Amino acid sequence: MSLSKLSLPSNRTIVMGIINVTPDSFADGGRYDTAVTAIERGLEMIAEGVDIIDVGGESTRPGADRVSPQEEENRVIPVIQALAAAGAIVSIDTKRSMVASAAIQAGAKIVNDVSAGLSDSQMLSTVASLGCPYIAMHTRGNSKEMNSLATYQDVVAEVISELSARIADALAAGITKDNIVLDPGLGFAKEPEHNWALLRNLDALEALGYPVLVGASRKRFLGTLVGSDNPEDREAATIALTGLLARGGTWGVRVHSVKPHRDAIAVAGKFA
Repeated sequence: MSLSKLSLPSNRTIVMGIINVTPDSFADGGRYDTAVTAIERGLEMIAEGVDIIDVGGESTRPGADRVSPQEEENRVIPVIQALAAAGAIVSIDTKRSMVASAAIQAGAKIVNDVSAGLSDSQMLSTVASLGCPYIAMHTRGNSKEMNSLATYQDVVAEVISELSARIADALAAGITKDNIVLDPGLGFAKEPEHNWALLRNLDALEALGYPVLVGASRKRFLGTLVGSDNPEDREAATIALTGLLARGGTWGVRVHSVKPHRDAIAVAGKFA
């Protein structure tokens, strides 16, 4: 199914809600680490007007350890099945082709890969065979090494160049252009000043001709700005950023809460 056939709104920024079925994710680790709590949270998101629910079973925070493919599947498949049955558009947040395939079979509609195919040589061909939308995020290295790779002469130009190479590989593998979404990868191999530069120049990334998803929710660079090490203290800053992105016409935001961001997008719409 192509992105254009998912019945997502085209007149406003979409809201992708995050559900980490993990004990160690940076913002909500352990809060939804069982199928029961994750499904309950997903149903709450549906009631609050979420557009896509992004389900992940492996933390991608800097320094995170990997889990086995089987453990990752065990965490996400029951949640995907339940939320898809409840009518949600579900995306699978994974770097593994076998998990992506199992998730689509379980009812997910989108593959969200923070490695843009670099972690699994079979990911791009697998997504092409599945015929589903694919979110390709910019990063460098794995979770253990990404912070040491946050060195740029021109972060905007380099991220665009590196994502362009991933797009070329995705297209060569058979993923159609209308199924590709780009994510600048805020916080992944990037220091705060790199994130702000990318946010100020999103139009340069959008000029590549693909929808852009921004995942800034509660991240460390917002904590640096507002002076808090507690991810939940960064929520107000995240909501403010969502309003600015929505006013600028950004395709989507990936966030931990739903209603406050839907409200911010609604307010921004009154300035259009």
